[in-house]
Amino acid sequence: MIHQFPLKEIASQSGLSLATVDRALHGRAHVSAQTARRMQAAIAELAQQEGQLAARGRRMFVDIVVEAPRRFSDELRRAVLTVLPKFTPAVIRPRYHFAEDIDPGKTVKILAHIASRGSQGIILKAQNVAPIRAEIARLAVLKIPVATVFTDCPDSGRLAYAGLNNENAGRTAAYLFCQSLRGRAGTVLTATSRNQFQGEEARALAFADEMARLCPNVDLIDASGGAGLALGTSAKITAAVQGLERLLGVYSMGGGNAAIIATLAALNLGPDLFVAHDLDCENRQLLRQGRLGYVLHHDLSADLDSALQHITAFHKLRPPVPYGETADVQIITPANCPVA
Repeated sequence: MIHQFPLKEIASQSGLSLATVDRALHGRAHVSAQTARRMQAAIAELAQQEGQLAARGRRMFVDIVVEAPRRFSDELRRAVLTVLPKFTPAVIRPRYHFAEDIDPGKTVKILAHIASRGSQGIILKAQNVAPIRAEIARLAVLKIPVATVFTDCPDSGRLAYAGLNNENAGRTAAYLFCQSLRGRAGTVLTATSRNQFQGEEARALAFADEMARLCPNVDLIDASGGAGLALGTSAKITAAVQGLERLLGVYSMGGGNAAIIATLAALNLGPDLFVAHDLDCENRQLLRQGRLGYVLHHDLSADLDSALQHITAFHKLRPPVPYGETADVQIITPANCPVA
């Protein structure tokens, strides 16, 4: 395999041993397909980080562990590359651990593996469940700081949360529905990718409270748990709307919106208003097509910048960072939707 990076760099990026990297690169025996894929991914990541590799300064490996659909992870990876140059003279080397649908036990194993090979920090988007909180607490004892992003794991010993004010986002969605429905009675469908994602749960609770106050004639039905993936989301939607003849709106907090729209269309339940979250490629397209009314968005780059500021401050590479600041939501319409 042709490559331009030293074996040591590939090993550091992939988490594999030098011997394993050497065997894989030279096509020798006893290299699994999974190991080969890990090494190929590491080489691709190094190619994206060539500017960082050439920079001089304290080198820091930061592991980014995210459970999310591929469309979100792709946006996240692009955001990371825009943020890294701001942290010179530190040289931050990201290592990615992305999965679309993962058992909490596997997330714990990933975090434990990161700890065993060493890391200067972890940026984490994961389910807020006891085993993951316990592993974050163990990492804190090992002096490996964990910054949660987009969805939080409170009471875990994590260093900081960097992301959206999810309660405000839920209240903002309720306001948009109130303005659109203008007192009409009926049903609005809500959907999160997982109830275990604390950020989405906070949006859903705030939305329900505010809708009860602003739109008491509107009933909410829930179709959560599809992980933001097409098949799972479609199945949840189909089950939730059984027997429903009309749907006023949809508030989708966890993605899979093309699947939601297609499923409802097949059931002749096109909503009057559809409010979604995050400006990924799918949502930009749906918004321009007029199939979404609003997208509630926040800047992923700003969240990652905040998380890395907390981690570099932990290592005393910058002054302490104010704690507790969260991003507020932006309302994106077809009129102000960015091209990319």
